[in-house]
Amino acid sequence: MPAPESLQQRLSSSLPADARATLVGRLWQPGVGPTVVLVAAGALHDASSVAATTSELLNQTDPAGALHSAMAKGLLPRIAALDAVLANSDEALRDAGQPWLLAPCDLQAVKASGVTFVASLLERVIEEQARGDAGRADVIRRELSGILGDNLRGIVPGSAEAARVKEVLIARGAWSQYLEVGIGPDAEIFTKAPVLSSVGSGADVGIHPGSAWNNPEPEVVLALNAQGDVVGASLGNDVNLRDFEGRSALLLGKAKDNNASCAIGPFIRLFDAHFGIDDVRRCELTLTVSGPEGFELQGASSMTQISRDPLDIAAQLMGPNHQYPDGAMLFLGTMFAPSQDRHGPGQGFTHVVGDVVTVSTPALGSLINRVKHSDQAAPWTFGLAALMRNLAARKLLG
Repeated sequence: MPAPESLQQRLSSSLPADARATLVGRLWQPGVGPTVVLVAAGALHDASSVAATTSELLNQTDPAGALHSAMAKGLLPRIAALDAVLANSDEALRDAGQPWLLAPCDLQAVKASGVTFVASLLERVIEEQARGDAGRADVIRRELSGILGDNLRGIVPGSAEAARVKEVLIARGAWSQYLEVGIGPDAEIFTKAPVLSSVGSGADVGIHPGSAWNNPEPEVVLALNAQGDVVGASLGNDVNLRDFEGRSALLLGKAKDNNASCAIGPFIRLFDAHFGIDDVRRCELTLTVSGPEGFELQGASSMTQISRDPLDIAAQLMGPNHQYPDGAMLFLGTMFAPSQDRHGPGQGFTHVVGDVVTVSTPALGSLINRVKHSDQAAPWTFGLAALMRNLAARKLLG
């Protein structure tokens, strides 16, 4: 049996299958700082002349057109070969004197929508019923499947049919706050991570050292401009602590927001003539977890199975009642909820330090990260003040 690919090898083939994709991201240049880049001709090109931040870029009328026009005029100088940057993005093997990828977003709010798939809806109810105890999950899963079955599949959230199902479930003692956001009129939307705290492809992702039941969540991430228009998409790993959230929904912030617990990348694919929201709706995501002990987990999440349309979720995030002037990155949720036993019968899945997690879909490429405890991952030190000072010193603030 051939040896599994290393993280660095996976990074080398992590771009979308479509060579026409307009890909933008952020690069850390030693001695310079974070730089907006365009992928073109096998290299990364400095797009600072078009926009100092990806937030500013996405707020332009036609981001893809502006980049291609500047590229044609020779205004986007080459920084580095793409393959060299991808290889150097492996945090464990990184040469700090050479550039590497960052998360492709910067000033955008990082938001997430939960319980948007029937499969993950069932798992959230299980977490609540188990009170964070992974050992009880398998029994509860069987009990709830007997009650719910596939009755929720195809129900439009907020519809009259959904209201009737709610009445039936309440009568049978199976109602849950997760069912409320799963089939009720209002989507669950929460802040996943602070601005600038997301990590990029190749970086370590963090799980809280006090968690014994946790998992990756492979998701499509929409890129929204200040008007709430969806102008691109990326991949995300919404690292989740199932035991923390299961103990109490009020621990959602602690379950979701820890050092290095949000990964986005490798790039934002901008909407253009070759890629749009209908392509997002058709995305088929795959997930691979390769453990240091030889454990392998495979999973999938199809956007065709989402309960709420991506544009409906985006409209619930931004509109007359809530604005984000720097735009937003919006995780759309996942149908993947791993239950494969790892440490013994009935124990289900949880991460171990050293897991390599790959989230992929042909239209957006692959997001690849290695798992560490959050207190051992690189601390987040480059915040908003640091970014403003950096851009000002480079005379990029107009």
